[in-house]
Amino acid sequence: MALLKTENLIKIYQMGDVEVHALKEINLEINEGEFASITGTSGSGKSTLMHLLGCLDKPTTGKYFIANIDVTTANRDELAKIRNQKIGFVFQKFHLLPDLTALNNVALPMIYAKKSERQAKEQAAKFLDMVELADRKNHYPYQLSGGQQQRVAIARSLINNPAIILADEPTGNLDTQTGDSIINIFKTLNKKNNTTVIVVTHEPEIAMKTKRIIELVDGKIVSDQINRDYNDV
Repeated sequence: MALLKTENLIKIYQMGDVEVHALKEINLEINEGEFASITGTSGSGKSTLMHLLGCLDKPTTGKYFIANIDVTTANRDELAKIRNQKIGFVFQKFHLLPDLTALNNVALPMIYAKKSERQAKEQAAKFLDMVELADRKNHYPYQLSGGQQQRVAIARSLINNPAIILADEPTGNLDTQTGDSIINIFKTLNKKNNTTVIVVTHEPEIAMKTKRIIELVDGKIVSDQINRDYNDV
């Protein structure tokens, strides 16, 4: 059974008198435990698709299901609950709160989910250890490198045990070596925890590090294939 499924997904933006067809009849299934990338050049529709898959926006027409639940009919509160419980986000710009330590940044989604602060911090410490930042838990974002901040963001995305990790250009602000280390974290999460990971990237070399590559051009899927060169070691 597909964990994510779209049926004829269309997204149209109204720009004054002009209609911009960002997505055109997207039909896509992603199963539990996949490690996939959505790739394409700027303007291809990949970020729009990521926002729809992440329940950050709604399609103009079409259906979107997460674990057989039709989320296109959900209201704002229901969408917020789905995001908090089922989806972990990792963004290019990290989005860490500057006045919170790494530990408190990671704990935040769990506190929003009405868990105790003590429990949230205990879990946050475990996930920081997982991304090899246990010794930086009391550091603030300005005291961390870009790669370390992205590791904190990954730990934060994992704390509510989401079914899906959506990473939007997660290596965009990082050098090649650091970017590779971030992709390797996703690879490990996918392999060891069977976490479904979807990486949105405009970089072909990053897409080639995933098991499945979905390419968009002008709002349409033009290619969807298993990466035969994928190395899960």
